Amino acid sequence: MVRRRGRTPAAKTAGLAIADGGSYHAAARPSTNVRKHDPVIPKIEDYYEADAFARMKALADTKETPFLVVDTATIARHYDELIGAFPYALVYYAVKANPAPEVISLLRDRGSSFDIASIYELDRVLGLGVGPERVSYGNTIKKSRDIRYFYERGVRLYATDSEADLRNIAKAAPGSKVYVRILTEGSQTADWPLSRKFGCQTDMAMDLLILARELGLDPYGVSFHVGSQQRDIGTWDAAIAKVKVIFERLKEEDGIQLRMINLGGGFPANYLVRTNDLATYANEITRYLEEDFGDERPEIILEPGRSLIANAGMLVSEIVLVSRKSRTGLNRWMYVDVGKFSGLIETMGESIKFPVYTEKTGELEEVVLAGPTCDSADVMYEDHKYELPLNLAIGDRLYWFSTGAYTTSYSAIEFNGFPPLKAYYV
Repeated sequence: MVRRRGRTPAAKTAGLAIADGGSYHAAARPSTNVRKHDPVIPKIEDYYEADAFARMKALADTKETPFLVVDTATIARHYDELIGAFPYALVYYAVKANPAPEVISLLRDRGSSFDIASIYELDRVLGLGVGPERVSYGNTIKKSRDIRYFYERGVRLYATDSEADLRNIAKAAPGSKVYVRILTEGSQTADWPLSRKFGCQTDMAMDLLILARELGLDPYGVSFHVGSQQRDIGTWDAAIAKVKVIFERLKEEDGIQLRMINLGGGFPANYLVRTNDLATYANEITRYLEEDFGDERPEIILEPGRSLIANAGMLVSEIVLVSRKSRTGLNRWMYVDVGKFSGLIETMGESIKFPVYTEKTGELEEVVLAGPTCDSADVMYEDHKYELPLNLAIGDRLYWFSTGAYTTSYSAIEFNGFPPLKAYYV
């Protein structure tokens, strides 16, 4: 059977006068570098429902920058949409995306389980009343004493991708369920690739699952992660096909019946370049599972983070300084009071392109957007040129849309003395 890969429609611009799906051709720029028209800014309705934006903006108007404001009703809606799209799957929220008690409590009450990366995340989740049966230790890089810490608190589900880690699990968490993470392709089509550091090849995965049985563990399943903000839905097709081979060979050759596939995360949020909607992802992934497993589909786990949280948040910053590097400089440097070390680390390599909104209007000019710290790496966007109104000045606010995920959790503690990014939940 020949499969059709999910195709991303031609990217629509979300404002900021960006052409061709996120790049702007130099040959098309006016020689003055100034746009002689009304600004094309992100449309609020493309990112937030009207009532959600009204709640966030009302609170934002009362706070001093920089800070993140998150609409919890939007998170709840995204969770319900995910459950509706994948009614057969269990959701393990990736706590690292946003570990706020408000987020964990909301998802706890909606029935979510939790993907945990450390003993500190575990303490927070258990402390909020989540039972250990709803926890997976999803980090494949962990100390033996941390495994024991999880085990003593009742956790019985562990990820692994190496023999050394598997043996640690067998000693510190005897009899537990284990699932092996495999390497996947997709680094060219994910905005934030993940697969180089984690996972193992298919042959090793099978060896580990056989060894798990020999060590008294329960060889439970296989996991993968196609990369965060994955645009090519077909990447799940290739990964599920690998998993099918592992399931079949272990059953036929070793008598091991695996029972679970962890599809990881990767479902995208709504940034500057648009993607397919969640329903399209769900329809295609469900078809891949049906083609490979038919009526014998195993238990399915999802580990969403970004797709649940990102579009529920808005980071609010203030312009600290506007300058040029020479009297004839064509670009303004716009320094704001938030940067890579205070929540915007995903602008590293300009990988994630956040929509930047301003309430001002007027002629547009390209800008370099940089943070406030004394570190030359604290530049968010220089190669990819954002266009913002010429009349923006010191003290004006910029609103960074779709910043609910991986901002507060990436924010540094007191680099250059700046405090961690504040966050408010409405």
